[in-house]
This record gives sequence, C-alpha cells and structure tokens, in this order.
Amino acid sequence: MLTSGRSVLQGARGMRFRTRSIRASVQPVTEELMEDKTQENPVSGDSIRSRFLDFYASRGHKVLPSASLVPDDPTVLLTIAGMLQFKLVFLGKAPKQVPRATTAQRCIRTNDVENVGRTARHHTFFEMLGNFSFGDYFKKEAIKWAWELSTKEFGLPGDRLWVSVYENDDEAFEIWHDEVGVPVEHIKRMGEEDNFWTSGITGPCGPCSELYYDFHPEMGYLDVDLGDDTRFIEFYNLVFMQYNKMDDGSLEPLKQKNIDTGLGLERLARILQKVPNNYETDLIYPIIEKASELANISYALADDQTKMNLKIIGDHLRAIVYLISDGVLPSNIGRGYVVRRLIRRAVRSSRLIGVKGDGKSNLEAAFLPAIAEKVIELSTYVDSDVKTRASHILEELQREELRFVQTLERGEKLLDQMLADALSSGHKNGTVPCLSGKDVFLLYDTYGFPVEITAEVAGEHGVKIDADGFEIEMEKQRRQSQAAHNVVKIAVENGDLSEIVSDTEFLGWLKEVKVEVLLDKTPFYAESGGQIGDHGFLYVTGGESKPVAVVEIKDVQKSLGNVFIHKGTIKEGVLEVGREVEAAVDPKLRQRAKVHHTTTHLLQSALKKVIGNETSQAGSLVAFDRLRFDFNFHRPLLDTELEEIERLINGWIGDATLLQTKVMSLNDAKKAGAIAMFGEKYGEQVRVVEVPGVSLELCGGTHVSNTAEIRAFKIISEQGIASGIRRIEAVAGEAFIEYINARDAQVKRLCSTLKPNGEWCISRLRQSSKVLVESMDDVDADSLKSAAEYLIDVLQDPAAVVLGSGPDKGKVSLVAAFTPGVVDMGVQAGKFIGPIAKLCGGGGGGRPNFAQAGGKKPENLSSALEKAQADLISILTEKAS
Repeated sequence: MLTSGRSVLQGARGMRFRTRSIRASVQPVTEELMEDKTQENPVSGDSIRSRFLDFYASRGHKVLPSASLVPDDPTVLLTIAGMLQFKLVFLGKAPKQVPRATTAQRCIRTNDVENVGRTARHHTFFEMLGNFSFGDYFKKEAIKWAWELSTKEFGLPGDRLWVSVYENDDEAFEIWHDEVGVPVEHIKRMGEEDNFWTSGITGPCGPCSELYYDFHPEMGYLDVDLGDDTRFIEFYNLVFMQYNKMDDGSLEPLKQKNIDTGLGLERLARILQKVPNNYETDLIYPIIEKASELANISYALADDQTKMNLKIIGDHLRAIVYLISDGVLPSNIGRGYVVRRLIRRAVRSSRLIGVKGDGKSNLEAAFLPAIAEKVIELSTYVDSDVKTRASHILEELQREELRFVQTLERGEKLLDQMLADALSSGHKNGTVPCLSGKDVFLLYDTYGFPVEITAEVAGEHGVKIDADGFEIEMEKQRRQSQAAHNVVKIAVENGDLSEIVSDTEFLGWLKEVKVEVLLDKTPFYAESGGQIGDHGFLYVTGGESKPVAVVEIKDVQKSLGNVFIHKGTIKEGVLEVGREVEAAVDPKLRQRAKVHHTTTHLLQSALKKVIGNETSQAGSLVAFDRLRFDFNFHRPLLDTELEEIERLINGWIGDATLLQTKVMSLNDAKKAGAIAMFGEKYGEQVRVVEVPGVSLELCGGTHVSNTAEIRAFKIISEQGIASGIRRIEAVAGEAFIEYINARDAQVKRLCSTLKPNGEWCISRLRQSSKVLVESMDDVDADSLKSAAEYLIDVLQDPAAVVLGSGPDKGKVSLVAAFTPGVVDMGVQAGKFIGPIAKLCGGGGGGRPNFAQAGGKKPENLSSALEKAQADLISILTEKAS
C-alpha cells in the first residue's frame, strides 16, 4: 500500500498576459493636474460609465450586464477582459444573440500585482467599457465612434490624442488620417507584439488600433515612445477581428468580421478628473481616504512608500470585495488563492502604515471590513448585488484577516530577524544579502507567508530570496509525504473545507455513486507528462478502524494548475467533508506505470542512437498495459532499426542500472543536457531523472528504481500518424508477459484453424512453400496482425503470408507480411495488399514488409484470397527463376 503524508497545495498565481514594458515611477504632478480634490467632480467615474453605455446604446448597441468574475470558461481562472463573455460567439462556437452590444465589465488580473501602487495605472480590479460588433459594423464605424466618444462626448482635446495602428493596417491608418483627420505625426505604426490580437495559435485574429492621451504635448512629436508611462496613457483599444489564422500561420479573411473594444474606466477617469494617477480618481480615492483615517495619517502629506501601501489597499479591497461577492472564498487553491493572497497583502500593507483595529475603539478587531464598507458603498452602479451580500462579504473578510493575524506577528518578528541576519552576513562576507530557501519555506509553511510577500518584504530591505532553495525544500516535503503515514484529512491549509462549501447531500443509498474528491495531500499520481492517473481506494475509517466508506478511484486529473481531482465511485458508506481518509494506490498498477514511464526514456535514447539525434519526442502515453511514443522522423523505420532499438533497450534493462533523481534549477538542468518532456511546462526548479550513461530527462512522473524491474521490452507496432510524425507502441514488464502469452494463444488458435486435427505444426511450417494464404474466420484485426507477425518470424526466408478474416458483419480485415528475401525480389506488401483489398470493397497499404487493409464485402473474401495466393505464387516463381 502506498501512503501519503503532509503536503502543500500550490494556488494559482494569476493568468499570464502580454503587457508592454513599463516604467515603475509614478507620474509627477504638473500644475495642470494639481486641482483641489475637495471640489465637486463634474466628471465622476459613475457618470463616465453611464455616458459610455448611453453613447453606444443610442447607436443601436444592446446594453448587457457585466459577467461574473468567475467565468464560464475552463481555460481562464478569472474574467480578465470584456470580450470573455462573447468568446464563443467570436470563435463561431455559439450563435450571436444581438448584432452589436456594449458592456461595463468587471475584470481581475493579477499577473502584474507587483506593480500595483508603484505605477500610475496598474490594478488587480478594474472596469473595462466595451462596444462589440458580431458581423455587423467594422473598422470605419468603430474608429469614428471611438474618436467621437473621446473628443465630443468626453471633450478630450484632439491635439492631445495619439493613435497606434498595426504596421500593415493601411486601411485603419487611412480612416484615422483621411476620414477622422488625425495628423500623420500623431499616428504610430507598431508591430505584431503590440498591435495584433490573436485568440490562440489558430483561429480568429486581427490588427488593433489604440488611443493614447498625451499629458505633455509640449514635448513635441519627434522620437515619441507611446509606451512612456510618464507622458502617455493608453485608454481605448480597438480590435478588428478580420482574419482566421491557419495551421501554417497564414491568414484568411473571416466571413464574419467582428469588433472587440476595451476602454479602461479608471484610466479615462484619471484623464478627465485631472489627477496624477488612477488611484486618486473618485473610483478608488474614497477607499484610500478610509484607510488613511484608520491609520490616522494624511495621504497628501504621506511619503511615497506610505502612498504606495495606501494604493495597494485601495486596489486590493476592490478586488477582494467583488470576488467574494461573486462566490470566490479564500483558500489555498485556484481562485481562492487569489483572494487569500490579496487579503494578506492588504493586511500587511495596512499594518505597515499603522492601521490597528476597526476604528471603533476595538484595537483587536479586524480592520479590513471597515475599509470594505467603503467599497460596498461605492458599488451601487458597478454591481448592485454587492450591497445585498454585504454581511457575507464582511464576515468572510473578518474571519480570513483574523486567521492570518494569528500567525502574522510571530512571522513578522521572525522575518525581521532573518533579514537582519542576512544583511549582517552579506556585509561581513561582501556578498549580496539573501534569505535561504529553508527560511523562506519556514515562513511559508509555518506562518502562512506567500513566497511573493516574503520576496517583496526582503526586496524592500535590499535582500534577495533563494527561490531555488525554496523549491528544493518543497520537493523534500513532497518526498516525505510519500513516505509518511497514509491518514489524510480532507481540508486545506489554514481553513477547513466545511467553512467554504455547502452541506453534503446524502447519496449513500444509491449504488455506484460517482464522486470527485479533493484531498489536501495525496499519494495518487495525477495524469500529466503522458502518464495516466493512478487507481486505488480511499477508506473513511470509523472509531474501531473499520471503514465507514470506501471509494474506488479510477482516475486522477489536475485542475486549476496543481489541484488533484480524484475521480471514482462510492462502493460502501457515505462521504462527508472534513473526514480523515486512508489513501491507498494500487501498487501493481503503479508498478506497471513506472515500468512503462522509465521505458519511454530508454526508448527515446535508443531512437536517438539508431536513427539520429535530430529526432525528438512529439507526444507520449504511459498506461498500465502499454506505452506509446510519438517522434519526429521523415520515414518508416526499417526492421533492422526496430530490432536494434529492442536490442539496445533490453541490454540496458539487463544492465540493472540504478536510476538517479535530482532537483535543480532549470538552467542547470539544461546545461547538463537534460531533455524536456513533450507538452510539459517547467518552473525555475525541475526534477531530473537519470539512467546513468543512457538517459537524462526533465520529468515529474513515477519511475522504477532499477532498470532490471522492467524485465523485458517489445515493440508492438511502428507507424506514421501525421506528416513527419511516427508512433511506436510497445510493452514492458508485466504487460510484456501478457503480450507474449496472448501471442502464444493466438498461434495455437492459428494452428487449430489451419489443421483442425492438430497434426500440422510449426516445424511443418518451416519446411513448407514460401507462400501461406489463409482465411481465419472471425479473428479480429489485432489478432490477425499478431498471427502474421509470428508466422513471418518462424517461416524460412523467403516467405510471404497473407491472412484475411471477417470479424464483424460487413467488415473485412487483411494483412500481408513478407520476409526480407521476398522484399529483395521487388515484391512489397504495401503495394500488393491494395488490389486484393479492393476486391473486398476497400483498400489499404503499409511498409514493404508489412501491410494491413480492410473492406466492406466479406462475401468476396474467399475469392480475394484465392487471387492473392495465385498472384504470389506466380510472381515469386517468376522472380526466383
């Protein structure tokens, strides 16, 4: 029985999106921007939102509500753009409900969380105002309306607006210049990275055009960099979805051209309200004021560091409130990790500026709820549901903050001491101060400090962290988990699942209830790297160690990054959230997977030795009953090459070599020559599996300890599956024994079929003529293939075998196998079998020595085989003479 001990789930770190390089400095305040914030603001954020929607509603757009921050899209963790709710329409996978629409979409992005508060424009939560056309209007209307909205509706001076277009989009350039009247010197052509949108490797795509506001027009228009955040801000992006990107990278025009735009509400508010950054707009500044009040400080008089912390609080509290309102609760996995991480950053930032208590004389109370009340107050026109969920939001915030604060003070004191020691050591040794991986792991594992926060705090003191060392500590813990006791609690770190999920519905009286189970730690391998998930059982134990529930696990998959989902059926009893379980992996099936996974590494090395280092892996499957290995190569492998591959691998198996596994940095692994597994993504720390002298690969799968455990290896088939892609299927270990036994049974059946009285035997076969053609009744295609392979192995060269069968109604299977002597005579199995199959209403082909075919007319099989025999005898007799 394989066991599981303590392990830590890694939460999502946010989706990765392309952004321009930014300058971290906050834009300085000019005289123009220095207006009294206490004056009534005639251009409020709420009015900008409503005026935008009204503008497009008056032009035939249907005003649609914002989608939830939790998208109905398994490819995206959170709603990151206004177009997301229309994605399937744009991709042509869902019918359009309206020809044109406009929305004010709530969005979350955390890929730039480290820039929040440091720049003038980065946020985790923001609103994207958008107008969309689904095969209705296109570039001309989108461009003209964007300009009209900007200059007439919102009164932006045209001489302060700049436009970017895709470098090859002459049509957009001409519309902006000739029809709108933008001066040529205010239109910049930009490359694909900045101004061409794609939905993926293939699919709908098109050029973009963006509007920028110039804060310093006095700087002129020579050598202008629109990415200069101290001068420009991009506030409106127009995507012209007009092409379909093909597999070869070519672009073909779409029949239905679409428009997808996005205008940043916070950015336009900054421009119209004439403030130095997005945070000082009326969308966020009231939250900052509330935090300042709790800290008893003045934002206007604060230093830059304090202002940055206040901005972080203002930004993060908006994201936290709207996420919790949409049902995302703090946890250590997926979306929940995003909330937890933001809450902890907000707590730390609040404490750094001196916030204590709720502002109502209770210094021990949570303070985030008091700030969140201001967010809720401002939510009326953003999401009307927030106020109705206010009590739930505040209760969840209070619980999470207090849970974190319990360990925060001790962790902060320990971190302060660690930083002091690192600085002292660095000064003494003349090296860059650095926190060890063990220290970073201790803060993470014991005190709940996300690695990002530790790195952030350390960076503020001029100290680096040993990220590689941290990952090594994490790997040590994972290894210890595999060797520890197998009692597992169904909970997540720092919080029981019972706090964040509804009551479990009792289904115990049903038979074979299918379930998906989450464990906070597990010995089960989740499908990845080509290896399928483990099978086994979960036992919920009672007071007398007697199982009160048994779940048979038949699959384990990863979701949301690194969350393991155990899929199975309840065999006995009832599952309840929060109960402890014993997790037992089926050791026999695990061993089969280990054998086949290590063998794929040996196979890749053998291929490189036999056909050349230019070949590379293109896919794999590691199953319990076989392995499959896809590789790049331009032709079928010769029999002699396949035989050499088998000889090499079986030799390495016989060498009884001990495997070695190491955890190292990705750069070091690459320098050592480690081969990356196909389709895998790697972090900075990687696991390297080595068969000394044979193979060195990056791999997170399970492997044997010694190559002798593999026992034996046999290639079942080699074939082409796509242009330039070949596939080998093979068996090893116990699956090899089963394969040999099955072939032996097939040969016995063949002997029985060819000579029912049993007098005919293999020795007679060796002495028979060079042509063997037989019908094998209802034998399936795989068995027919195995029989032909066996016969061609035992017959003397030259020999030719053609077998046929009718395994199902209306179906014919044919196989032809020729020895090298027959092929040398110029007779090829692939060319020979085609005309024979044609007589049965089908076709086929293959290699010179082996080919398979099929047909739809079993009534013609007998005559087709007679022709095959007559043709072979005639051809071979002629060739031999």
